[in-house]
Amino acid sequence: MILQTRLPYDIHAARPLPGVAPLGEEPWFLVDEAYAAQMAERCRLLRDRREDVIATDAPGPDAVSHMLDAVLTHLPPEFTRTGDSVHCPDGRTVIVDRADPFGSLGRILQNDICLLEKRGDEHVLTGAVLCFPASWRLREKIGHPLTHIHIPVASYTDDMARRVQRLFDGVRPGRPIWRFNALWYEDPALFQPRSAAEPRPLTRAGQTPYLRSERQVLWRLPQSDAVLFTIHTFMVARKDVPGAAKADQLPAR
Repeated sequence: MILQTRLPYDIHAARPLPGVAPLGEEPWFLVDEAYAAQMAERCRLLRDRREDVIATDAPGPDAVSHMLDAVLTHLPPEFTRTGDSVHCPDGRTVIVDRADPFGSLGRILQNDICLLEKRGDEHVLTGAVLCFPASWRLREKIGHPLTHIHIPVASYTDDMARRVQRLFDGVRPGRPIWRFNALWYEDPALFQPRSAAEPRPLTRAGQTPYLRSERQVLWRLPQSDAVLFTIHTFMVARKDVPGAAKADQLPAR
C-alpha cells in the first residue's frame, strides 16, 4: 500500500467540466513523499508487466523524440541530469535509452505519459507508459481517439467529446494547462487495469477508505504538434483528506 498524506491542490475547488486551467508558473512534474515507493512499483511493473503498461501505435518518430527531450528538459530540481544520464531523488541513476523512450521515462518520473497525435479530425493515443491505470486498460485504448478512450465515462457526452477535442486543438506551445480529478476508492492499489466491458461496481459514498486523485497536465510539442498528457497519481487515506465529509459527494469506485 503506497499512500501520500496530502494533495498539492484543493479538491473542493471544483471547476465546470472539463475542469482545466492554465498551469502558469507551476512545474510540469512534481516529486512527492511517495516518490521512492511509487518508483519501486513502476520499475516492478515495467519489468514484470511491460506488455500491460507500455503500448504504441506507430507514433511519429519526431513526436517521440521531441517528447523525450521536452520531458527531460522539464525535470524537477530534485533530479540531476548529465546528457542522457539522470540521477533520481531515490538515489537511482537511469541511463535514457532512446530506443525505449516510454520505458525510460517510466523509470524516471512518477507520472504516466500519453502521447496523442492528430489523425484526421481527432487526437489519437499513439504511445504511452501507463503504470497506474485507474480502471482502464492501455491495450484497449491505444490507437483510438479521445472519444473511444473515455468510453464508458457517463459524463463524457457527445457535446463533452467535442469540447475536449477543441481543448486539445487549442493547447498552445509554452502554455500548458492542467486539471485534476478525485474519486473515492475501496482498493488503494495503483495498478488497477480494468476492461471497459467490466466496469468497476460503485461502492457506498461515505464508506470508501481512500481518495484517488490525478493531476493531469497537457502541453503541445511545438516541433511535431503532438500533445502530451501526463498523469501524477495520488492515493490518500480518508483520515488525511481535508474536508472528507464534504468530499463524500465525490463519486466512489
